[in-house]
Amino acid sequence: VLAGPGSGKTRVLTHRVGYLIAQGEKPGSVVTVTFTNKAAREMRKRIKEMLGVKNDSDLTVAVGTFHGICIRILREFGEKV
Repeated sequence: VLAGPGSGKTRVLTHRVGYLIAQGEKPGSVVTVTFTNKAAREMRKRIKEMLGVKNDSDLTVAVGTFHGICIRILREFGEKV
């Protein structure tokens, strides 16, 4: 989603995550990516509220910045790259 500040990007993405999960998608197969740590924290907070998750460790949806998500992938699958 490409739009200016305050236009509802985080809202759109969090509701899309909720929709996907409501349609039967496993939360662990959903990845949300943003540019800033601030946006990632806000998105994580909203998704947790939407799903009724209390702790970050219980959230199986991957939420993070491009760099954060990529480092997770490299740490898990780096030897295969």
